[in-house]
Amino acid sequence: MSNSPTLIHLRDEDDVAIAGADLSAGTEARVGTAAVVLRGDVPRGHKVAVHDIAAGSEVRRYGQVIGFAGRDIAGGEHVHLHNLEYREFERAYEFSVDAQPEHLLPEDQRATFEGYVRSDGKVGTRNYLGVLTSVNCSATAAKLIAQQMRFSGVLDDFPNVDGVVALTHGTGCGMAPDGEGIDVLRRVMRGYLTHPNFAGFLVLGLGCEDNQIVRITQDVDLREDLPITTATIQELGGTTRTVREGVARLTELLPDVDAARRSTVPASKLVLGTNCGGSDSYSGITANPALGAAVDRLVAHGGTGIVGETPEIYGAEHMLVRRAASREVGEKLLAKIAWWQDYTARNGGSMDNNPSPGNKAGGLTTILEKSLGAVAKGGTTALRDVVDYAAPITSRGFVFMDTPGYDPVSVTGIVAGGANVVCFTTGRGSAFGCAPVPSLKLATNTPLYEHMSEDMDVNCGRIIDGETTVEALGEEIFQQILRVASGEHTKSEDLGYGEEEFVPWHIGTVM
Repeated sequence: MSNSPTLIHLRDEDDVAIAGADLSAGTEARVGTAAVVLRGDVPRGHKVAVHDIAAGSEVRRYGQVIGFAGRDIAGGEHVHLHNLEYREFERAYEFSVDAQPEHLLPEDQRATFEGYVRSDGKVGTRNYLGVLTSVNCSATAAKLIAQQMRFSGVLDDFPNVDGVVALTHGTGCGMAPDGEGIDVLRRVMRGYLTHPNFAGFLVLGLGCEDNQIVRITQDVDLREDLPITTATIQELGGTTRTVREGVARLTELLPDVDAARRSTVPASKLVLGTNCGGSDSYSGITANPALGAAVDRLVAHGGTGIVGETPEIYGAEHMLVRRAASREVGEKLLAKIAWWQDYTARNGGSMDNNPSPGNKAGGLTTILEKSLGAVAKGGTTALRDVVDYAAPITSRGFVFMDTPGYDPVSVTGIVAGGANVVCFTTGRGSAFGCAPVPSLKLATNTPLYEHMSEDMDVNCGRIIDGETTVEALGEEIFQQILRVASGEHTKSEDLGYGEEEFVPWHIGTVM
């Protein structure tokens, strides 16, 4: 990365540099040996042409194509929606050419954390009771049960219980009783039922819904140490009786849940989910690559890192294909990309519809540019597997999960897959949590970190400020992940985020 006091130029072959502050017309900055004079005002984080670019030419950032010049662009000109266009273009898919074997540390040099070892060998980073709803009709009763447990004082005598999480959603009926839609919903629910951060469950339904409780729990390999009780509102005689009975059943579980204790376990038991939301132009320079460096460290210690958001790797998928551990893994990724292209086309959309107004205000112009920054969360190691939404993660190392770009839906799938810690990067200031899993919030720039200090855990803007490097911050994030996994609270946990962000991906017809 080549810096002047005002511009950030990432690679010699890049046609654009990034404004490190709000810049005024006439500002002169240097990119390498050349002087660039701004032809107009450029907001912080936005792009500046470092030389003349002819209409129709490819425009590069990160050494990769981020779009095409919609007209002639003069050196020093602001490059954004008015002169940079998204177009489809051919990408070379060179399978596995960059797939390097992981350099695993010797066992005696690997990190540890303090976690809850469950009977199936998985390790929890938290110790919660859950209320899982089969259908939207039981959501209010589930929330009332959780609220009564929290505010009655009954939890005060059980300090090793982190709380009660109500997992409610807006579906479960008005859908086909078989098929992809309900299969995805049940896969999410089974992933949460088997998640090591839960030590007991009440599964609550209405009674007459399509998503019957017996269908959720059948053929699930539940832990021996996980008590599960089920009920329906119609069976128990209405809302009031259901709330009273639900509280009684969960209270009965408290002594056993409270008996769990943390013990020292290897970092290989960590499954780290990553996500970016409210991205800006700095995301691909600071927070995402720093998180990628942390993922590389976790992989070296035998752990697993997950990247999702398939629509937000579009245009950068060829880089992941190069890192695929095998051609089969690379082909699985391309099949997911093809599904999304067809899905958006059938619904009258485009893959370039993804960048939000906030993304664009933060300097991101096309999905190609956004994706090239997003994939940095996955670090540099080989891509070991590509899995369906909410499918169990069984491979160690770097794994990709097919999820939508919408943050709560994406992370719900990643947690269902087994993530026991999440790191969430943001440049605009996303408000997010994902109970029962702790979520670290990584700010891409210092102004955001200072403006939303009560929500942000890590200031990755220090990279731009010259106070640290990507690698040094990656080590810092890795150490903080270990502390959070051992019980240290994140900002989003203290603020109470997490329940409303349980949003299973709804696919299929609503009837």
